[in-house]
Amino acid sequence: MTKKIFHSILLVACTVLLACYLVILTSLNDYFTSLRKSQLKTQLSFASTAVEDEGIEYLKNVESGEYRLTLIDTDGTVLYDTGADAASMENHSDRREFQEAFLSGYGESHRYSRTLTEQTYYFAKKLSDDRVLRISTSQVTIVSLLLGMLQPLLVIAFLAILLSVFLAKRASRNLVRPLNNLDLNDPLSNDVYEELSPLLRHMAQQNKQIALQMDELSRSQNEFNAITSNMSEGLIVLNKDGVVVSLNTAARKIFEAEEDSIGKDFLTIDRTPEISRAIKETLSGKKQELEYEKNGRNYDLCINKIVEKDEVIGVLLLAIDNTEKIQAEQNRREFTANVSHELKTPLQSIIGSADLIESGLVKPEDMPRFIGHIKTDAARLVSLVSDIIRLSQLDENTEMNWENVDALSVAKEALEMVDPIAESRNISLTIKGEPAPLNSVHKLLYDIIYNLCDNAVKYNKEGGFVKVDVKTTGDKVQVAVSDNGVGIAPADQSRVFERFYRVDKSHSRESGGTGLGLSIVKHAVAYLKGSISLESTLGKGTTITVLFPAEK
Repeated sequence: MTKKIFHSILLVACTVLLACYLVILTSLNDYFTSLRKSQLKTQLSFASTAVEDEGIEYLKNVESGEYRLTLIDTDGTVLYDTGADAASMENHSDRREFQEAFLSGYGESHRYSRTLTEQTYYFAKKLSDDRVLRISTSQVTIVSLLLGMLQPLLVIAFLAILLSVFLAKRASRNLVRPLNNLDLNDPLSNDVYEELSPLLRHMAQQNKQIALQMDELSRSQNEFNAITSNMSEGLIVLNKDGVVVSLNTAARKIFEAEEDSIGKDFLTIDRTPEISRAIKETLSGKKQELEYEKNGRNYDLCINKIVEKDEVIGVLLLAIDNTEKIQAEQNRREFTANVSHELKTPLQSIIGSADLIESGLVKPEDMPRFIGHIKTDAARLVSLVSDIIRLSQLDENTEMNWENVDALSVAKEALEMVDPIAESRNISLTIKGEPAPLNSVHKLLYDIIYNLCDNAVKYNKEGGFVKVDVKTTGDKVQVAVSDNGVGIAPADQSRVFERFYRVDKSHSRESGGTGLGLSIVKHAVAYLKGSISLESTLGKGTTITVLFPAEK
């Protein structure tokens, strides 16, 4: 600011002191300069049209005169010059006229040669193919004209400088002070120069637009974060260089990524060669899908490209946890195999006994025994099919009739059914507790308690005991079944609720068990929104405790 004011005042002082000479000299110089610039602009317009039509061949055929034409590529490389060899010329990307033309379509500048005391003017225009055509010419400056009267001009200039410095400092201080006090956050509140009003109004409008855009951006970002953070699937966005742009909570957990992973290469998160190769192939335009295992869990990785204006700008990686699906499929296969095996055994026994009876090989006195075998195996088949149907209903979450029931009453019903078996083995059954109302499915609650009591009797010793305790604790109804039987080994405790799993396979079949009782218990408890726990000591007994939400 001070320098500009200084130059202005100096010019005025010199003009006054040099009188008409300087006025005429500068006027003529300005006139010819303006004329020359106008001619350059006109010539540039003609030349650019010709180059658009004829290409570089026009420049090769144009006659070199007082104007010099230069064709510059988008990267600043000189393609052709009418005044010099283009191959020997330096890159023009740093030239102001090129930069302005490339950005806005038109640019101009001028440079002064101290050696030749000449002023060179440059005008540039961007062509339709983004190349830049520049025209230039030189003319003698006013400095060279003044060199002839250098001595008197130096004295005059010295006096003018002293006066200009004083006036410039004073004027700039008065001009800048209000500008320094401008409130740019609220431009319209400023009371400064009237000439600045359009600028301040424009700034206020820009501030408003920026604020609205920032609010919209923040709202969109918050919505995106809210959606992705609640996804169970892992979501990672990479740019085309493989740098992490975004990752949600699930992805951070799956890949065990650090909190500051955004902005880092994906290789810092996971260096699996298959994933790296899939990302590279996706960037080349091919969608990739692969399986991924991490910390004992299985994931399906879907890797797809992100396209903007027909250009691949990044990669979207989606990790879907399918561990439960794989486990369910494995369980299904095992269940099918077990069902086939469990059905074949009694069926083969029934068929074998029937064949012997049909062939007449069974003595009359042995007939009741074979018929008993058939009835026993048939009953086992019925029980097995019934348990399978019940499990299928639980797996499919079949809608059942919920009602208000008393856990203590249901427990008494179950014990009554178990009592004949317990009595035959001299096993005592006891129940204690208080009425415990809850909203449940009567049949499922009965099946849970019955199976627990039935197992406690079957795997007990002669003269043992089975105790059932029903009580309400806080907002839970507790049903505990205890026995002093054979107990369960620690290695088996985690598996006793699996389908067809038997701790003592021979004893279980002898007692008529299907191997599905505890599995039904587990699924029924889950259906009723309860929980189950097991405590057992080998040779001392077992306690299984079930908790249900109490009726509110």
